[in-house]
This record gives sequence, structure tokens and C-alpha cells, in this order.
Amino acid sequence: MGLHGTLTAGAGVVLRPSFDAADTLDAVVRHGASLLFGVPTMWSRLEATGRLGELAPLRLGVSGSAPLDAGLHAAVARQTGHHLIERYGMTETVMLTSNPYDGDRRAGTVGLPLPGVELRLAPGTDEIEVRGPNVFEGYWQRPDATAECLHDGWFATGDVGSLSADGYVRIVGRRKELIISGGYNVYPREVEDVLRSHPAVADAAVVGLPHPEWGEQVVAAVEGPGTDADAEALLELARAQLAPYKRPKRIVFVPALPRNALGKVVKADVLPLVGG
Repeated sequence: MGLHGTLTAGAGVVLRPSFDAADTLDAVVRHGASLLFGVPTMWSRLEATGRLGELAPLRLGVSGSAPLDAGLHAAVARQTGHHLIERYGMTETVMLTSNPYDGDRRAGTVGLPLPGVELRLAPGTDEIEVRGPNVFEGYWQRPDATAECLHDGWFATGDVGSLSADGYVRIVGRRKELIISGGYNVYPREVEDVLRSHPAVADAAVVGLPHPEWGEQVVAAVEGPGTDADAEALLELARAQLAPYKRPKRIVFVPALPRNALGKVVKADVLPLVGG
């Protein structure tokens, strides 16, 4: 989207060998860039430099690939004057939804279905299913994998969502990341959003560990140089804002969460950090 859309519009592209917040800010200023694509981790690290105001001349900022924390969205808006456009897509579907360029950009949502895209929530699970000319026809030479997620043109995304009365989509979490503790469903994102609201937390990843009584227990890996006092403060924050079954039973501070090349946290690699 970033590369082909830019070239189709006849614009220039500034490519950097890797992401560094200071280098990115320098490049934006040096080249007079008007559009900046980033994942939430990038926007967080740009905000941490204290130089976000240098992005005020941009025409547009875009965030994707993972949910953007509403507090970070507000911080970017406050310091740059820009409300980031959040949108949602997948390799199998290309782009599905987007907050509008002209219109209400709602923090915490990925906007409205794009023209030609049909979107629904599966009964009983609220898994997001989509249909349209953008949806792929199947995995190459993998008919079993295709049959698991593609039915009558509807593609099951694996993401659980909710819809506002006027059609804005919110991603609640990944179906495969669902934690079931004592028979109750816990979606990690809700817990992570609460933990991220604390100033001692750069980012957080919540996972479920096997437990002999509850089936799974909620634990959290927190990115930041936390202390025992910080851990107790986070547990108190969770007690104030979350139902008992959603509260982390253990909080582990780590220097950095494991991420893939797109900046997404790799939950499978979080498990060893918290004792899994």
C-alpha cells in the first residue's frame, strides 16, 4: 500500500535501510515528506524522542499492522496536530477497512469497510469475516488450509471484532490468542490497553499460561525498566479497571518484547519470558 500507492500517485518514496526514530525524523525534515506510514511501535518510539512536533508539516500520518493504543493516538494528535489514520488489512485480502481521510477518525477503531468490501461478525464468536473482489482465491497448493478459512467467498480473518451502530470496526483480539481462565474468555488486548496506560510501561504483551485449576492464567510481559513498586502499581491498576478473571497474576519486566520485521509482538516468543 505504501509503495505502490505512492508510485501510482506519481509521488517520490524515501526508503531507509532500517527504522531508527531520530533518522526517520531527520529524513522527513530533510526531504520535506508529506506522508508517513508506520506501525504502532514506530509511532511510540517517535513520540519518545520528544521531537514529534517536527512532523506537523506532514499532510497525513498512517498507522497499521497492529492496533494503535488510544493514548498514543492522542499524544500524536496533541504534538503534531494530526489524527493518524488507522486501517486494517491482511495478506490474503489486501485492505479491508479504513478511517476516513475526510471525516471522523476514531481512535481505537480501524474505521469503515472500504468500497466493495462486505464485513460481518460470525454468530457466537464475533470473528470478523469479509468478502469482496480483494479477497484471495486460496492458498497455493494448500486446499485444506483454504477450506478452513474460506467459505462461499467469505474469508474468516481470525480477528475478533465489534461494530459500532454506524459501522466503525474495532479489533478486540486474535481468536487464537484467546485466554480461557476458569471458563471465562479473556482477550489480551483489553488487558494490554490497561497496562499501557501506566507511565512505567512502554508496551505490554499478555498471554495465557497453563494452570491446573483455572485451565489458563493471565500473565503479562511488560517492556520497560520496571521495579517491584511498578509491578505492584500495575496490579493495582488492573484491580481498579478489570474484572478479577482478567487481571494478570504475574507481571514480568523485560528490556524489549520479541517482535517480527513489521514490529508486531510475537506472542509465542513471549511465553518463555513469563515462565511458559
